[in-house]
Amino acid sequence: MTQQPPPAGPAEPPDGPAPPDLPDRVARVYGELDLSTVPAFAGGFINFGYWTALPGPGDRQLTRADRVRSEEDLYRLVLGTFDLPRGGTALDVGCGRGLGCALALREFGPGTVIGLDAHPDQIARAREANAELLAASADAPGRLEFLLGAAQDIPLPDGCVDCLFSVEAAQHFRDLPGFAREAARVLRPGGRLALTTFFARTRAAARALPALLPPYADGLDVPHVVDEVAGTLAAAGLREVRVRAIGDGVWEPYDRYMAQQPELRDDEWPRRYLTAYETGLLDYYVLTAAAG
Repeated sequence: MTQQPPPAGPAEPPDGPAPPDLPDRVARVYGELDLSTVPAFAGGFINFGYWTALPGPGDRQLTRADRVRSEEDLYRLVLGTFDLPRGGTALDVGCGRGLGCALALREFGPGTVIGLDAHPDQIARAREANAELLAASADAPGRLEFLLGAAQDIPLPDGCVDCLFSVEAAQHFRDLPGFAREAARVLRPGGRLALTTFFARTRAAARALPALLPPYADGLDVPHVVDEVAGTLAAAGLREVRVRAIGDGVWEPYDRYMAQQPELRDDEWPRRYLTAYETGLLDYYVLTAAAG
């Protein structure tokens, strides 16, 4: 088990009913297999990382501390797209263990951060991982909160969020139009959205990706096309939709880190992401938009 749990075989038995709105494979990977514990990730985060701000020469040996820093820096990149009002409310869709929520509170000054995840195990882990911060917030109700809920059915009232962010979660969303409509609904007028993850570059690329990368073949990820994602956000009423490719700061250094770790370098298929990038099939993107 390295970058992701082993691809599901056709005879994989069910592990009980999936949580609501989650395919069985997604439920298992983020449930009993707990993707955040695999060696290619570090520090409890689950993302490829953004590596451009690491100190020292670019060709030096990369360390576990660098890996954690890269994962934190991906959150910093996304959160840095906002001009979040002091005391405002931020929503993290697909929060996992909630470590990005804690980083947002420490470094970006919102009054309240809400972490939302569709998997009950992830919400339980987020509450455990952030127990001290949650306890410290007891005198300031609502400063940090974790909610169980799906991206396409956010359990919050209309217009209650100043910014909505999502880090490496949208590749799992089966109902992107539903997510876009819900984002537009919960954001206040003028509120901002930012999401980052990997998407297919074209429809032809989306058709080719399952043959190269098992997570697309076994139902973990969906090969959404980046321009179609942007169009879906605009169709939901979000404006100023912008797309920025950041793959030059993701794929090569991530693969170099994998190659330098003895326990990771021989795990062949997770390193195909660099191949997919270099052959024009996918890239890593930041998408931003405004509400109202």
